[in-house]
Amino acid sequence: MSDRETQLLAGVKSGLYINGAWVESESGATFDVRDPATNSVIASIADATPADGIRALDAAVAAQDAWAATAPRTRSDILRRAFDLVQERKEDLALLMTLEMGKPLGEARGEVNYGGEFLRWFSEEAVRIAGRYGTNPEGTGHMVVSQRPVGPCFFVTPWNFPFAMATRKIAPALAAGCTVVIKPPALTPLTTIFFTQLLEEAGVPAGVVNVVQTSRSSALSAPIIADPRLRKLSFTGSTEVGRKLIAQAAEGVLRVSMELGGNAPFVVFEDADLDKAVTGAMAAKFRNIGQACTAANRFIVHSSVKDEFARRVTEKVNAMKIGRGTEEGVEIGPLIDDDAVAKANELVQDAVTRGATVTTGGKVVVGDGSFYEPTVLTDVADGSAILREEIFGPVLAIATFDTEDEAVRLANNTEYGLVSYVFTEDLARGHRMIDALETGMMGLNVGVVSNAAAPFGGVKQSGVGREGGLEGIHEYLSTKYTLIPVS
Repeated sequence: MSDRETQLLAGVKSGLYINGAWVESESGATFDVRDPATNSVIASIADATPADGIRALDAAVAAQDAWAATAPRTRSDILRRAFDLVQERKEDLALLMTLEMGKPLGEARGEVNYGGEFLRWFSEEAVRIAGRYGTNPEGTGHMVVSQRPVGPCFFVTPWNFPFAMATRKIAPALAAGCTVVIKPPALTPLTTIFFTQLLEEAGVPAGVVNVVQTSRSSALSAPIIADPRLRKLSFTGSTEVGRKLIAQAAEGVLRVSMELGGNAPFVVFEDADLDKAVTGAMAAKFRNIGQACTAANRFIVHSSVKDEFARRVTEKVNAMKIGRGTEEGVEIGPLIDDDAVAKANELVQDAVTRGATVTTGGKVVVGDGSFYEPTVLTDVADGSAILREEIFGPVLAIATFDTEDEAVRLANNTEYGLVSYVFTEDLARGHRMIDALETGMMGLNVGVVSNAAAPFGGVKQSGVGREGGLEGIHEYLSTKYTLIPVS
């Protein structure tokens, strides 16, 4: 580990952040955070108990009324200061993410830019929360419609985008006037902790943001969700866990936002610009080493261009450098752990036994760290597990189609509906795909769609609610109607 890495890690707090103070866990317990590129321990931090979680909720509840009454401009200014601090510490945030999650440093910088934009966007939205006023149809009174903060929120964030997922939830909540308890992932908690240090420096009052990392997620989350003082739950992660959290939230009729699993189709029509399609494929598949809910999971390519598309992506993938994300030129870092490697390999081997061809990759990288070769599969057969399950790894799996109707059927043949990608030079066909594909988002001739100014979210079992865009702040607001009779 370099001197810079050691110095950076030494500056990250090891405690829980409750009511404006960095404190130890009630039990005094800690857990280790590892670098997936080396499997070495890089930090030991406080391991929150369920009692610590309730302490954090106590602080959020106590701070709620004052934060809701804080002037929108003040909330806006704090978020803007946080954005500025993120820009100043961009290199530190990026390196920290690479150390605990493994993504290449260039991609980590991209995540800092993306995640920071939620702070800037919602700093601007904080002063634009509006209502309406009008006379009722009968002429007997005036209707006032106003927006109020939902109240204390509990956030559960994933390990794959530890900075952006924290900002995407915290920024709109604070802008709306809600207080927060956040449980960062045990695999990558350091980025959230460091970001919280920046929020503290930006002037977020005590109790408004509370951080309780733990190695026992369900034990900590359950009593917080069951507490009648909590009013909102937001989770990003697997559909399996999301279903359980929705069931728990139903007891208290909580507002929920759920960004769950994906199985994104990447459809390449016969008239597609293959240069665009290949560029889009590399971005949609290999961003974050394939560990993204928005990652293209099923490449559905017209039979007339399948061979050429496969040749081009194989050539690109062959040139990708594997290694620790801090190394120059690395494009494929480690997967998050050995279980992720085993799952990717299992999916590849299942596809091969069903007739798929490996044109490059397809093997576990032996040695330190959790690495899997970037892989391209062609002629993936119906029924292959890789077409049903979220891969979450650097594996590009190609199936074929012959007609537009067949492409739509294959693309929609999943319980998920987060994002889709379509490549065609036919504008009318592009519009038909917008209407036909059952996803909450779509990229037309582009492989990355996420933007702080756009609503992020899915349909079917990919979740409920939207994060980002004009829609994002409304997830943290309740609508109130008041009738004032005409005197």
